[in-house]
Amino acid sequence: MLNREIINWYELNKRDLPWRKTTDPYKIWISEIMLQQTQVVTVVDYYHRFINCFPTVKDLAAADELEVLNLWQGLGYYSRARNLHQAAKSIMSDYKGVFPSSFNEINKLKGIGVYTASAISAFAFNLPHAAVDGNVYRVLSRLFGISESTSSSKGKKVFLALAEELMADAPPHIYNQAIIEFGALQCLAKNPICESCPIGANCYAYNKGSQDAYPVKKKKIKVTDRFFYYLYIYNGEQFFLQQRRDRDIWRNLFEFPLIEANKTIELVNLIETETWQSLFKGLNIQVTDQLVMGKHKLSHQNLHLEFIHIKVEEDALKKFSDLILVDSERAKGYPMPKPIETHLARE
Repeated sequence: MLNREIINWYELNKRDLPWRKTTDPYKIWISEIMLQQTQVVTVVDYYHRFINCFPTVKDLAAADELEVLNLWQGLGYYSRARNLHQAAKSIMSDYKGVFPSSFNEINKLKGIGVYTASAISAFAFNLPHAAVDGNVYRVLSRLFGISESTSSSKGKKVFLALAEELMADAPPHIYNQAIIEFGALQCLAKNPICESCPIGANCYAYNKGSQDAYPVKKKKIKVTDRFFYYLYIYNGEQFFLQQRRDRDIWRNLFEFPLIEANKTIELVNLIETETWQSLFKGLNIQVTDQLVMGKHKLSHQNLHLEFIHIKVEEDALKKFSDLILVDSERAKGYPMPKPIETHLARE
């Protein structure tokens, strides 16, 4: 059977990953959330640090959100960390601190969708749920020549049914890991290793020479351009941060005071903005540097970043009462977006 071929391949080729050495649903949950939109090689160190700091769901639920965000810093997609924190609190209040063991109850937790609920159900509890991620979509679409888009509701149903059929009576915790790993290491998005593929003889795409046509491409998502002008307001070793509050990217993280525009603007126009005037009117300031950092790409947004260095007199520091005055050492206690962290590392 095809599932046995994939499992045999897995036993010979699987990577040594820490979350594969446990059936603790809490630890598996943490790994699955971290692995969303993030490469395995990046996740391993974050996973160890996170589990060391929060070894149980009780520890995570009791933590301060800033502590959670700080440990997440650099992984991006920070809503994942906030959802983890909220879900941990729900487990403590609604399930008496015991991680739920049924698919339906797991799927109710904040930040968990069908794939993650299926993965936890299979890996932690060996329940017969097929976990269909991007790797599995790729393997199945090529293997069976499926033309349905992976982003359509119909396509998702087709792939899920096929994944469950392929799993058959194989152990769910092994089969799911095996086919995900097969997609990650063998059936690659670009230049798949078809010559040594154990199921190549049965693969529709390989036999047709159409590997690049699968999976069927999703519709392109419109990418928004945003222009961020960060104000690095400093005196000596001290500088100011503020916390992002809006329901937007990087919510609750800390950054420099920001002026956002809908296009590139020159400093002379930046000075005329309401934000600049409210911050600096009547103060003796000196613009000491302008650093254009280029483009920071998010999933649906391109951020065009520029950092304006503004030196203020020491006696003016107290006038920025709405901002947080820090030095480089104190700043380490505040979770920040990657561009802010990178900028400070250069100072």
